[in-house]
Amino acid sequence: MQRLRSWSSDVVQLDLSPLPPPQPPPSSSNNTSMSTTAISGAGFSIDEEEPTEARIRRLISEHPVIIFSRSSCCMCHVMKKLLATIGVHPTVIELDDHEIASLPPPPAHDSLSSRSPAPAVFIGGTCVGGLESLVALHLSGHLVRKLVEVGALWGLRELTPVTQGVDLSSYNEQ
Repeated sequence: MQRLRSWSSDVVQLDLSPLPPPQPPPSSSNNTSMSTTAISGAGFSIDEEEPTEARIRRLISEHPVIIFSRSSCCMCHVMKKLLATIGVHPTVIELDDHEIASLPPPPAHDSLSSRSPAPAVFIGGTCVGGLESLVALHLSGHLVRKLVEVGALWGLRELTPVTQGVDLSSYNEQ
C-alpha cells in the first residue's frame, strides 16, 4: 500500500481587493473618431454598435445550431438537454425583451407562432421554431438527419463516428 504524504497547513494570503478599472489607451492625435466596441469570445463576436436584427441574422448564419432564449428559460434548458443527448451542443444566446422582438418569425406551420418568439432554435440558418417544433422534428425522425446535413454532428456530412453503423435511410422524409 502506498503511503500518504502529509502536507503542512501553510496559510497563503490572497489580495482580494478590486482591481482598478482599465484605462483607455492614450490617443496619439486629437482626431475624435469613434471606435466600434466589440466583444469576442469563443466562437463568436458581438459588435455593440451593430443593430440587433443584423447581429441576430449574423449569429444565425455563423452557427449550425443556435438557440435564442430569455434568461432562466426552462424550455431552453429542455431544448439543450434534447440536443445534448443526440450529441449536439448548441450556441445559446440570452436576449433581453426588446431584443426578442427582433427575432425572425417562426415558420407558418408552427402552432405556437401566436406565442412568444423565444425560445427559438435555428438549425442550418432555418428557424425550426420552439420546443414543441423541435420535439416534433425529433419524434418524426428528421432531427438527426437535419443535424448531420448542416454538419452539427462532428462537423461532417459524410458518415462520422456518430452516424457509423446507423441506418440513416430511416431518417429520410416520407
